[in-house]
Amino acid sequence: MNTRMLESHLLTPLGDEISISEGNGYSDDQIVDMFLTVVVHSEHTLRNYQRAIKLFRSFVPHLSLREVTWREVEAYKIGLIKGVAGFSGKPLAPASVAALIAPLKSFYKWGSDANIGFFERNPMSSIRLPQVMITSRKHYLTKKEVGCLLNQLKRKNLRNYLIGLALVTLGLRVSELANIMWEDFHTDPIGSSMWLTISRGKGGKSREVKIPKSLWEVFQDYRAQSEAKAPKVPVPSSLVFSISTRQIERIILDAGRNGIMTKLPTPHWLRHTNATLALLKGASLQQVQETLGHTHINTTQRYLHTVDQIGKAAPDFVEESLMDFMVR
Repeated sequence: MNTRMLESHLLTPLGDEISISEGNGYSDDQIVDMFLTVVVHSEHTLRNYQRAIKLFRSFVPHLSLREVTWREVEAYKIGLIKGVAGFSGKPLAPASVAALIAPLKSFYKWGSDANIGFFERNPMSSIRLPQVMITSRKHYLTKKEVGCLLNQLKRKNLRNYLIGLALVTLGLRVSELANIMWEDFHTDPIGSSMWLTISRGKGGKSREVKIPKSLWEVFQDYRAQSEAKAPKVPVPSSLVFSISTRQIERIILDAGRNGIMTKLPTPHWLRHTNATLALLKGASLQQVQETLGHTHINTTQRYLHTVDQIGKAAPDFVEESLMDFMVR
């Protein structure tokens, strides 16, 4: 869809003399719709952005989005922290506050761009997001725990086993797994290995992920099983797993409760586990970054902290130097 068609589809100008660059003549709803259509690419992100913008607008119903200043945004942020501005009416954790403020920062940054011109200034430019502690460093499974989880999934059925195995082997996001279609698989140019094209990744970005031979064999077994059970009618969708992300999360959680006991893993835990095990086995940061689809290498480097802790740490060196004085 070109720009003119997009404008025609989303916006209804109030007069021929009004231009988008002037930021006049369009309602707040129209501006929000254009932002979501142009900037947001994944369905998951779309829902989160719609929710965040809707909540903020309900906090300032007396103002248009053009009239908002940093004062309203700061008051909104404090309201979320104190529990007077959120959907639940309860104080929100820093991560939750950041998740609601970040879409607004993106929206106003886009709308105040000189080439967009919906807003004269960006009221978010001086707003700081709450500091969020990184807790994912502990959100991984050990090799033994992965085995217990997979065994529990396998007892249930082949589909659940493949879901868990694919998540931990490929490091996929749960939304990426749910969107895999059979036609996304392909061989390399010489036909020696199988690859998966992730075309609906975070931020609408695509990447290629290699499928290990043993995992591909499980995919093939599952496909044969599914086709044998399916009715002999045309299938409207070629999704590998015709289930929602919530169902996938429930499958992993239930298997964790029954197989691990001490941890309640999520699909994202398996993504962290993938990165941790890969680095422990000698994969480079660049290899892990490409597999996980991280935009910035700094995101991937967080996993090095866990790997370094598992390896030889500073106390181990001190122990060596004092070994002669330690009583056994």
